[in-house]
Formats: sequence, structure tokens, C-alpha cells
Amino acid sequence: MAAGDLYLYDPDQILITVAGIPITGFADGEFCTIERDSDAFQDVVGTDGEVTRSKSNDGRATITIRLMQSSPTNTLLSALHNSDKNAPGGVGVGPFYMQDLSNLVGGTLLVAEKCWIAKAPDSSWDRTPTEREWKIRVAKLDGLDGGSVQS
Repeated sequence: MAAGDLYLYDPDQILITVAGIPITGFADGEFCTIERDSDAFQDVVGTDGEVTRSKSNDGRATITIRLMQSSPTNTLLSALHNSDKNAPGGVGVGPFYMQDLSNLVGGTLLVAEKCWIAKAPDSSWDRTPTEREWKIRVAKLDGLDGGSVQS
């Protein structure tokens, strides 16, 4: 890439679904964060300086999604979470999907076969709408955290 290259990122083109529910009504600012539980590799050094690394097979991650209080998605996620807590058999477990639609070749695509709501948001009310922060857990996150498309 040469100096002066121009890239495009459009947050309106981020598609997220949780257990089949399309996520809409994002809060202003940082609306989604993904934190993996473990490093992909660990290493140990011996007395003579030889290093051995071991691969971690822990693909768990926590996804934090921030929505506006007014987002209808809060109702859907609340219903999913309540069903999961109150019915036997993990009825609230489903796939996670995130894609940057503005860059379909080499852009971000993150998926997990199994995700669930770990924690419903804390709630507050104010003169203006507040945020709701949902904690989503995934058993094994896969995919590509890609770049932006060149304009």
C-alpha cells in the first residue's frame, strides 16, 4: 500500500446475529468488543534456553454488545435469555455471526456454532436514552478479523 491510499469503514455495514436474532440499535461509540479467553500459544523456556510452545485449543470468547435502551433487540435478547434460564436443555444456545458487509473479500467474518447470553445488562434510566450492555459467550470463535476495503 502506498502513502495516500484511502480505505473505507462503515459501521452501518456490520452485521451481527446472536442465536438467529439480528442485532440492531447499536449505542453510539464502541458498540461491540470481542475478548478471547486464551492466547493461541503458550511457551516455556528450559534451563538451556530451549523454548517449547504449546497450542491452546481454547476458543472461548466474550462478546460485549452495547445497544441503545430504545433498541427493539433488547426485548428479543431478554426473551432469549429468560427462555434459556427457565427451560431445560439450553434453549438459548445458538450460532454467533459477525460480518463486515462493506468488505466481502478479506474483511471481518467471525463465527461460532454455540453462543449464549451470559449476563443480561444492568439497567438505568435517565432524561435521555441510556445504553444496555449484553455479555455473550461463545464456546469456540473462528474466522478472520480482516481489514477495510480500499476506496
